Amino acid sequence: MQTEFSILLAKAGYTVPEAAAALGYSEGHIYRWKRGDETPREGVLRLLSMEADRRKGPEGNAFTFVDLFAGIGGLRRAMESAGGRCVFTSEWDKYAQQTYLANFPDNRPIAGDIRQVNEAEIPAHDVLVAGFPCQPFSIAGVSKKNALGRAHGFDDETQGTLFFDVLRVLMHHRPAAFMLENVKNLKSHDKGRTFDVIRRKLTETLGYTLAEPRIIDAGHFVPQHRERIVLVGFREPTGFTWNDLQLPAYGQRRLRHILHPENGTERPEGHFTTGPDAMVSGKYTLTDKLWAYLQAYAEKHRSQGNGFGFGLVNGDSISRTLSARYYKDGSEILVSRGAGQNPRRLTPRECARLMGYDDSFRIPVSDTQAYKQFGNSVAVPVFAEVARIMTPHILAITGAEALRKVG
Repeated sequence: MQTEFSILLAKAGYTVPEAAAALGYSEGHIYRWKRGDETPREGVLRLLSMEADRRKGPEGNAFTFVDLFAGIGGLRRAMESAGGRCVFTSEWDKYAQQTYLANFPDNRPIAGDIRQVNEAEIPAHDVLVAGFPCQPFSIAGVSKKNALGRAHGFDDETQGTLFFDVLRVLMHHRPAAFMLENVKNLKSHDKGRTFDVIRRKLTETLGYTLAEPRIIDAGHFVPQHRERIVLVGFREPTGFTWNDLQLPAYGQRRLRHILHPENGTERPEGHFTTGPDAMVSGKYTLTDKLWAYLQAYAEKHRSQGNGFGFGLVNGDSISRTLSARYYKDGSEILVSRGAGQNPRRLTPRECARLMGYDDSFRIPVSDTQAYKQFGNSVAVPVFAEVARIMTPHILAITGAEALRKVG
């Protein structure tokens, strides 16, 4: 159970060292107040409450959340659209951190490798969101609990995997809800054994109520076929149902909605587009050598009865799934430039649009890194809709908890 102090600490956005410095007490005091071992003075709570109110801003915030395996912040954008406020971010890749900070200039550092972060150092929060990598689960290897000096007993099947780190944060903080994202085949991985471990740890071990996993295709929101599995769970039983999900008609958005118009109706941007008509830079057009190779490769597999090959698209198309390997040759999504002309790759700005980021999203990294980042990102509108239907149930739990504390 979170203490009043830990809730205010999260709302104020302070880490333990920051709270110690701001309040004029030792970190030991902060930890004891968080755990409920001691009760802080009323003045301490009042100061924290004032800081929390200041940080809410004019619109306020419905709930707090932590962003694990954050990438460039797609899940954060989704949760913020539902009124959430991020109080902690973890992402190990330095280039993803660069893009994240360019778009979310928090007055706190991004934590790196989550495996090196003590869960007690993470602020209290209402919701945990994570697009955790899916590694094979095994009981082999060195036990993470031994390395961290703990013996919780819940890591027997997850040690050495990054899902372990999701579990230990959930176990320590007991947030009201979580939203996890992964590839579509998570349920079938290792003949279903991987997902069975995930389900049992979240429900039987940690006691969360897990909604039936839902696979959502981003093609309802953006012109891209991209299926991802979504896991939503709550600390207490709620009336959450996927029936509340509102999905636009599949395919109503086509690539023409995200491609550069090249007619002067948008401003040139960096090296993506040039000239008064904002024409796509020639650097994105495939060389004769690469285009010949891709055509030969596709023909070779076609003659063998395989479906491998490039994906040629135009403004009326819905694209294949954008992947992190797009920087290599762009073969899964090649934009036609007309008969007799070599096709081109999407620009990074078009990739951003394809993932549901608006044009205010800053792209401060190289094209290679940008392609990797957008290929690894979530489609933002999909998870914004999930966040929307989660929010009333999050607030029902956190509101009831607040009433119990007052009472």
